Amino acid sequence: MTETTDQSLDDVLQIDIVSDVVCPWCIVGFKQLEQAIADTGISAAIKWHPFELNPDMADEGENLREHIMRKYGSTAEQSAAARDRLTAVGADLGFEFRFTDDMRMVNTFKAHQLIHWAGPDGKEHPLKMALFEAYFKDRKDLNDDAVLADVAATVGLDRAEALKVLEDGRFADTVRQEEAFWTGNGIQGVPAVIFERRHLITGAQGADNYASIIRQLVDGEAA
Repeated sequence: MTETTDQSLDDVLQIDIVSDVVCPWCIVGFKQLEQAIADTGISAAIKWHPFELNPDMADEGENLREHIMRKYGSTAEQSAAARDRLTAVGADLGFEFRFTDDMRMVNTFKAHQLIHWAGPDGKEHPLKMALFEAYFKDRKDLNDDAVLADVAATVGLDRAEALKVLEDGRFADTVRQEEAFWTGNGIQGVPAVIFERRHLITGAQGADNYASIIRQLVDGEAA
């Protein structure tokens, strides 16, 4: 995907993002980055890379709140406060979170395979955005083949072929290798944003901070 704005520079900034589609701060971080790209007037080529928050999650998934409380040792009150904060931050960025008490955390290995498949057709970014919405807005099960194929169809991909991709696992090894590459290079949490394949920034940093980083990089390249 290439973000295009009123360009003030001839060069395109390469931005790689390692993330998971069930990671709320990943979509928040991207929306902040997207705003920073627009504010700075640069042209950026964005490439998504896979990361699984829960690679060992069972097929049936787990209640999201119970999962967060168990994984991070948080209380129900802390979980509710975090959801309220995310909902407010998302609204400011134009992304709607619709958390519910019965929402489930699921494994996303299949979703990452589908995103990889969508790349050559120029659908990687639209599919990634659609999967974020399907999970956080529509509370869809992103470990379900039919659900994933339906989401793929909404961005113009062939639903029947999407099902075949998921059923035969043709990209499973490729995705595993890419996940291993990033974890082997120290990525333990997401979002992880790599500018120009050299500068790693972790976590959702805010639009102003991202804009500052972009300007520093651009000024450095121009010097």
